[in-house]
Amino acid sequence: MISIRSEKPEDYQSIYNINKLAFNGEVEAKLVNNLRKTKGFIPELSLVAIKDDEVIGHILFSIIHIHTDTKNIPVLALAPMAVLPKHQKQGVGLQLVREGLIKCRELGYKAVILVGHPDYYARFGFSPANKKGLKLPFDAPSEAFMVYEIVPKILEGIKGMVVYPPEFAEE
Repeated sequence: MISIRSEKPEDYQSIYNINKLAFNGEVEAKLVNNLRKTKGFIPELSLVAIKDDEVIGHILFSIIHIHTDTKNIPVLALAPMAVLPKHQKQGVGLQLVREGLIKCRELGYKAVILVGHPDYYARFGFSPANKKGLKLPFDAPSEAFMVYEIVPKILEGIKGMVVYPPEFAEE
């Protein structure tokens, strides 16, 4: 049985290791550590998956913005999401995303943006963000740039640039 809960300080090293192993490097692991120090970090939205008292997965939602001609709209980024390799393909990521989106809704957030595998994230209701009039400030495959409107049609008529905090650019 897998349970999902918000991270605790004693989980930090496990979360670092999960991201390092899942992504075969330290970029995402360092990203999580760096995002914890920002204003956009929401402790309740840094979630871990637990199985047999072991942290086996992690997902992080943090605040980013859509810059339009007239305003900055706060939304969430889903990044990163990682599962220990030996527990992948067993529904852990699925559970993390589902529970995470529920928590985002409960906390009053309106939309989530990600750059990820389109086939995987489409099952949760994510759709191409460029079709909503959104753009990225960096190169990524257009099909991987996706959005989930927690509040239906909340981004209707919104056109703008998605702006990530500088921590996302660090390696």
